[in-house]
Order: sequence, then structure tokens, then C-alpha cells
Amino acid sequence: MGLFGKLFEKKICDVCGGEIGLLGNRKLEDGNLCKDCAKKLSPWFDDRRHSTLDSIKEQLAYREENKKAVADFRPSRTLGDSTKVLLDEDAGNFIVTSASKWQETNPDVIALSQVTGCRLDIDEDQDEIYREGKDGQRVSYVPPRYRYSYDFYITINVNSPYFNEIRFRLNRSSVTMETGGRLMGGISSRSVDYREYERMGNEIVSALTEYRTNARAAAAAAAAPKTAVKCPFCGATTLPDASGRCEYCGGAVNG
Repeated sequence: MGLFGKLFEKKICDVCGGEIGLLGNRKLEDGNLCKDCAKKLSPWFDDRRHSTLDSIKEQLAYREENKKAVADFRPSRTLGDSTKVLLDEDAGNFIVTSASKWQETNPDVIALSQVTGCRLDIDEDQDEIYREGKDGQRVSYVPPRYRYSYDFYITINVNSPYFNEIRFRLNRSSVTMETGGRLMGGISSRSVDYREYERMGNEIVSALTEYRTNARAAAAAAAAPKTAVKCPFCGATTLPDASGRCEYCGGAVNG
């Protein structure tokens, strides 16, 4: 078969078995994936071309299981603007989504204990503003004027077999301002929008970092071997329950 024939050769999705259209193939390291199956992968997954068929099938199975986690997700706190971080504090989980009907989009439900880091990045773009001279050429103002544009990005690092980073823009549109001369001390003291997005970003970083620390501490405490103690109320030797109470009389052994 020549090159032209191979180009138009029908391909079959190695996951669902369906026929792949002319522009619908999503190449894998050792197979083919149709666009419909590719849409089911995590939105934070970006290494498809270097993934094997087995690893893709494994991820699709996880994504199917994730639907139940989404159904059980109960947000108790919402952070962010157009793209939001929703926290289920009781279950110790969170999701990141820009959808108003997020239940229908199957966002990844991630344990707070999986967070390995979180940061706010503020990207600045500076352009000089010119005026038109007498002969139509561009002429700098005196002192020079600049237009500043800012975008706020949140990066969440996570311990997951399918992706290790969640990065999204916090602001709906770039925060801009114009000024004569260079900004001294930054825009933050002059722009309400800048200060609000900076506050919003720091709130997300603080929340995820705090919950990660607490979740890991709780997990470590739960995994620690229990030590038998003498109950001061009934005198029995007991292994305190999760609430620190005697298994026999219910007294508060651990205060």
C-alpha cells in the first residue's frame, strides 16, 4: 500500500473498537484512540502520545470510577473565580473546574493528602505606549508611558499516576493599567483587580497547603500503632478508640 493509501486507511480504536474518522485518530505509543475515548481522559493529562494502550485503559477505568466520587462530592467551600477550587472538607477531597454544572463533566476528585505543592504565579507583560509625531512616526512620551498586563496562574502539584500538575488561570481576563514612567513598588497598591486576584490566589495556596498538612498528619496518626493504656475510670487495660475513649466504659482516656 502506498503512502496515499496508508493516509486514508481506516483505523479502529483499540479501546472501544469503533471506526476512527479521517481526522479523529489520537495516536498512542502502541495503538490508536478515537476522539470520543480521548475526551474521557482527565483534562489534566497531557502525555497521551507517550502512553501505552494498557495505561490508557487503566486511566479510563479510573475515570469511570471517578464518576461515583463526583456523585458523592459535597462542596463545603468554593475558592476562585472563573475556574474554581471546590473543597469537600468532610471527605478531605477537592476538584478544580470551570463548569457551572460540574457534576456533568466528571472532574477529577483528588484527596487533599495528594497535594505536594501549590503556588501562585503572576505573569507581567509590559508594552510602551507611543504617540503619533508630526510626520506620523511613533514618538515616546516624556516620561515614557507603559501599559501593564497581568495574569494570575495557580499551579497545584499532586501525587497521581495520571498527572502531576494542575495549572489554570485565575482571572477571567488580563488585569491592565497604564502609567507614566515605570511602576515603582508594583501595581498592587494601585489596582483593585490586581489586589483581589492576588488575595484570591493566596487564599487557594493557603487552603490547599493547610489541608494537605492536616490530612497528612491525620493519616500518619491513624497509621501509627496503638498503645494499650490503663483507663482511669474503670481500671481496664484498653486500646483507645478513634475518639480517645476506653473501649469498655467509654471514658475519655486521652483527655
